[in-house]
Amino acid sequence: MNITLKQLHVFITITQEKTLTTAAEKLFLSKPAVSMALAELEKQLAHKLFERTNNRLLINEMGKALLPLADEQIERSKAITSLFDNHNFQGKLRIGSSNTVGNHLLPALLAQFRDIKNHQDQLICIDNSTTIGEKLKEYELDIGLVEALLVDKQLHIERWLKDEMVIVVHPKHPLTNKKSITIEDLNHQHWILREQGSGTRDFFITHIGQHLTDLDITFELTTTEAIINCCAAGLGVSCMSRTAARHALQDKRLASLSIDIDMSRDLYLVWHKEKYQSPILKQFISYCQQWNLQD
Repeated sequence: MNITLKQLHVFITITQEKTLTTAAEKLFLSKPAVSMALAELEKQLAHKLFERTNNRLLINEMGKALLPLADEQIERSKAITSLFDNHNFQGKLRIGSSNTVGNHLLPALLAQFRDIKNHQDQLICIDNSTTIGEKLKEYELDIGLVEALLVDKQLHIERWLKDEMVIVVHPKHPLTNKKSITIEDLNHQHWILREQGSGTRDFFITHIGQHLTDLDITFELTTTEAIINCCAAGLGVSCMSRTAARHALQDKRLASLSIDIDMSRDLYLVWHKEKYQSPILKQFISYCQQWNLQD
């Protein structure tokens, strides 16, 4: 049996792209070349790795068994190459982050990591927590820094940092006249929230939304900045990370409301349990585990 790194690379790319055409485009190969590499791999293994459905290739159980091993071989080949580039701990880091973490914590963390470890090769994907989890499961990312607790048997997830949530409104909103508000005060409000799949949205529904008898979701937006601007324009009320809202609160574009419920939440580090951890990925995980915003 003579399985090549090219065949494994083609296999991994097809699992991510789902079609031969898009896999070929990503690999800068012809479609026949990609098809031949996959056919040769399946012939050597004597097993089909995908189910063919409407021109899409969906990974089957044999493919799922091969995927972590193929990923490990590709990553180890990169590690071998890096031994000869006169740098330690080289290789690309593919980092996924949910919006609040990606926009407000990751830049500082990554700048400090680059400075300390002298590593400059990172790819960053910012999306909601659910999407980051799916990309980790498909080996498109190496690690995720997210707001939502992703319960999935394929993923390792651990508590990372504490984050404080806050209810924000326009500074002249009637609720700002109250020293403290109740859940009942939050009924009949025009809520501006993140989309489903967001950790911020999950927190709101769990801690506030499910207790409201009249929940009016006026807008669902995919960025915190858009929500801040809408609330600052007097279009409604929102719930978000105090870290994300801090500049708008300092500039008095927004005001926060005091409520007698626990508004803290956990942020998480997450990665695929079977993902091969290259030396640089291990370094990054260790750095994240000891990092805090005051570093």
